[in-house]
Amino acid sequence: MGWLAIIFSKSVWLLDFGRLSLGLGIGLTSFVGPVYLAEITPKNLRGGFMIIAEAKIGKEREFEAALQRLRGQNADTSHEASEIKDYLENLQKISDDKILNLFQQKYVHLVIVGVGLMVVQGLGGLYGFTFYMSEIFDSAGISSTVGFMAVAILQIPATVLGASLIDKFGRRTLLMASAFGECLGCFLTGLSFVMQDHNWWKEVSPILALIGVLVYLGSYSFGMGGIPWVIVSEIFPINVKGSAGTLCNFVSWSCSWVVSYTFNFLFEWSSAGTFFIYSSICGFGVLFVAKLVPETKGRTLEEIHASMTNILQ
Repeated sequence: MGWLAIIFSKSVWLLDFGRLSLGLGIGLTSFVGPVYLAEITPKNLRGGFMIIAEAKIGKEREFEAALQRLRGQNADTSHEASEIKDYLENLQKISDDKILNLFQQKYVHLVIVGVGLMVVQGLGGLYGFTFYMSEIFDSAGISSTVGFMAVAILQIPATVLGASLIDKFGRRTLLMASAFGECLGCFLTGLSFVMQDHNWWKEVSPILALIGVLVYLGSYSFGMGGIPWVIVSEIFPINVKGSAGTLCNFVSWSCSWVVSYTFNFLFEWSSAGTFFIYSSICGFGVLFVAKLVPETKGRTLEEIHASMTNILQ
C-alpha cells in the first residue's frame, strides 16, 4: 500500500500516507519476523536463521502436527513438545500481555537489556553514515563513487559472516566484537577529520576516513544490525512478547530518528566531534553487552525464559 501510494501520489497527503504506511510495515516486520523465526527454528540454528509459533492451549493436536512438520517426519519431537506444553501451562497462570506488565520487577532486567540494545543500535550512528554518506565522503576528500562501491562490496560478505558465526561463537561475543568495531570505525573517521582540520598528512586522511566508514559498516552488518533483534525475540516470555516488541521497536526507531535529525547539526558543529560522540556510544555498547546481556546460544526459549524470569518455579 505504501509503495503504491507513493508511485501514484499527485498530492502531498497521499505521499505522506504512503511513507506512513511503509513505516508501519517496516516497523512491524522488523520485530515480528525475528519472533516467528525464534519460535520455529531449532536452538542450534536460531541465530543464523534470524539474521537472514506459538502453540495454543486447547490445540494440542494442531500444535504437535505443526512441530512435526517443522522438525521433519522422522524426528522425535516428544521431548520438545512436552517442554513447550509445560511452559505454556505455566503461562496461563500469569497476567495477559499488557504494556504495564513489562515493568514488573521480574521483567526489569529483560527490559533493560532489550531497550538498552535498541538504544546502542539506534544511537550508534548508522543513519548518520547511511543517509549522509555522500557528504561524509565529499568532506573527507573521497570520491563518492569509489566510497559507495567499496561499501556495497563489503556489506554482503559481512552479513553472511555474521550469520555463519552467530551460532558458533554466540550472541554476546559477536555483539561485543561488532560494537568494538563500530567504536573503532567511528574513531578512525573522526581522527581523519582531525588530521584534515590541522593539515596533518593530507594524503593519508581520506584513506583513513574510507577505512573508518568501511570498518563501521562492516562491523554493524555482522553483529549490531541483526543480533539485538535476535536477542529481543528470545529473552521475553510469550505473555509479554508483544508489548516488549512494541516498546523496543518504538525505542529503536526513535533513536534512529534522533541520529537522522541531528547529524547535519552535529556535522556542522564539528565533523570530528560527531564521530567521536558515536564512538563513545558504541564503546558504551561494548560494556553494556559485557555486563548485562545474557548468552542465549544453544538454549531453548523455554530455558532462557525460565532462567531469566523464574516463571517455571
